[in-house]
Amino acid sequence: MTDLLNLTNAQMRELFVEWGEPAYRADQVDRWIYKELATDFDAMTDLPQSLRKRLAESATIGVPQTLTETISADKLVRKALLSLSDGQTIETVLMLYPDAPGSPELEEPHSAPRNFSRRTVCISTQVGCPIGCPFCATGQAGYIRNLTPGEIIAQVLHMARIASPITNVVLMGMGEPFMKFDVTWQAIQSLVDPARFGLGARRITVSTSGEVPGIERMTQEKLQVNLAISLHAPDDELRNQLVPLNRKYPLKDLLRAVRGYVEQTRRRVTFEYALMDNVNDRPEQARTLSQMLKGLLCHVNLIPLNPTARSPYGRTPYDRVKKFERILSDAGIPTTLRVEKGIEIAAGCGQLKQASQKLKVTS
Repeated sequence: MTDLLNLTNAQMRELFVEWGEPAYRADQVDRWIYKELATDFDAMTDLPQSLRKRLAESATIGVPQTLTETISADKLVRKALLSLSDGQTIETVLMLYPDAPGSPELEEPHSAPRNFSRRTVCISTQVGCPIGCPFCATGQAGYIRNLTPGEIIAQVLHMARIASPITNVVLMGMGEPFMKFDVTWQAIQSLVDPARFGLGARRITVSTSGEVPGIERMTQEKLQVNLAISLHAPDDELRNQLVPLNRKYPLKDLLRAVRGYVEQTRRRVTFEYALMDNVNDRPEQARTLSQMLKGLLCHVNLIPLNPTARSPYGRTPYDRVKKFERILSDAGIPTTLRVEKGIEIAAGCGQLKQASQKLKVTS
């Protein structure tokens, strides 16, 4: 069975021509899948019944099954553990940002109030992660396989059925997006295609742990997708420990690729920095970081660590977080402190899957 989400529009056109159908049937099916969010071929009422029957017999629309779902107390964060066709599981998170205090909560499962100005979906690109960052629940769980383009796209469509329209997509879930660049990029192209999901490229952010070849390839792409770097340390010795990929692509190589991206695209890069108690949060480390980023078109997003059960790392106390932020800001580095969302429902990458596995073991 062919998952139509894995096909580009051109590939779908070829498929329909092979079946003796007009090529424009692909555009009709695309509209049903990406605009109407259909999950069943019978819903595609402008297709001939014979074609709908053949599609049902020969193709699928990848719709993951929800195994577990948690919703924050304020109903602004929804995290789902999704089961794929082979039984593997991934995490997807929906984050709602109200226009103003007092905005109504998400009450019905398939409708969102119109005054949520931003509806962001955080999606995964792999089952597990090969990077092995010791402070990350996904990294602690290990790596199983890459996702297909359709499995990446399906996460966005899943959340769109709950809170449409989706305004932003961040590839910051389970996995390293640039490990399989072509797969990730095909999914992005389907999401930005005006005839498909139609999301603006500038509303998509790819976060990498420092896969330099992927950054270099993205530099040459025309789509104005945002780039974020999971940095977490200001020197190679510590980053080798926190982000093991640094042993392959040390900071000098990573920063060279980032500078090339900025020079080519004129776009700002975000550096993500998860603050860990007495590990990477000292004032001298903030000063080292500010020197390293000086003169670069960038932004630092400080993230109070969302602790995981199996990790030895703890959260930096708030006063030290603010001191670290102030040192960077005083040095002229644009810096923000990430607004925490979903900490009480373990919305951090890999935490819901980890909790689900723990329940299976103990039950």
